[in-house]
Amino acid sequence: MNALDPAMFEAICDAIDSLSKQDSLRVVVVSGEGRAFCAGLDLSNFASSDKPMDLMARTHGLTNMPQQAAWGWRTLPVPVIAAVHGVALGGGLNIMSGADIRIIHPETRCAVMEMRWGLVPDMAGYPLWRGNVRDDVLRKLVYTNAEFSGAEACAMGFATETSEDPLARAMALAEEIAGKNPEAVRAAKRLSNQLADSTDDRLLLSESEEQTRIIGKANQMEAVMAFMEGRAPSFSD
Repeated sequence: MNALDPAMFEAICDAIDSLSKQDSLRVVVVSGEGRAFCAGLDLSNFASSDKPMDLMARTHGLTNMPQQAAWGWRTLPVPVIAAVHGVALGGGLNIMSGADIRIIHPETRCAVMEMRWGLVPDMAGYPLWRGNVRDDVLRKLVYTNAEFSGAEACAMGFATETSEDPLARAMALAEEIAGKNPEAVRAAKRLSNQLADSTDDRLLLSESEEQTRIIGKANQMEAVMAFMEGRAPSFSD
C-alpha cells in the first residue's frame, strides 16, 4: 500500500530532483500503484531501525527528507496533479497535499494520522494546508486523527475534486495543461506559490514581472495564432 520507509522517502526525493532538471517537462501526475495512494509511515521499519533519521537536518534546502517528499512537488516548476485512491493516511495525505491539484476518489480513506502514534504532523502538511483547510477544522483533525472520506476531503479543502477514476481524470487534465504555453504555465505556478505569504505590493509587481517576460515572445504568439487558426499549438521548450 505504498507505505513510507527511508528507501521510499529517498526514491521520492530523487524523482522530484530528476523532474526538476527536465526542461521539456510540462506537467506531473503523482499516483499510487495497487490498492492505495499511500498508507503513510511504515512504522515497523522505523521501529527496527538502529539509526533514527535526523529530522533537524535540512537535507533539501528548506526541508528534511520526509518533508521534501511532500513539499518538493510544490517546488517543481510545473503543475503537479495527484490522483488519489484507496487510502491517503498520514504521510500519504501530506504527499497528496504537495500537488497543485488533487483528484480523489470519493471513498478514499484519509486522515491526519500522526496523533494516533503520539506524533505531530511533520511532513510539510502545515504550510501546504494553510489557506486550503479551515483552521479550526484542521485543528480538530490533527488532535483527534479522525478518519474522513475523499468526498469530505474535497469539501474541507484537502482535495480539489472527486472522480470515480482519479488517474484517468488527472491524465486528461494533465494533457489539457500540457497544451498551454509552457512559459505562462510555469509563471502562473510561481505566482501561485507566492499567494500564501507575499504582500499585495509584491504580488502586483510579480504579476507585471512575469507578464513582461512572456508577452510578445514566440510561445505567447504561437498561443494566439493557434487559437485564431483553429489548430493545436506547437510550443518550444
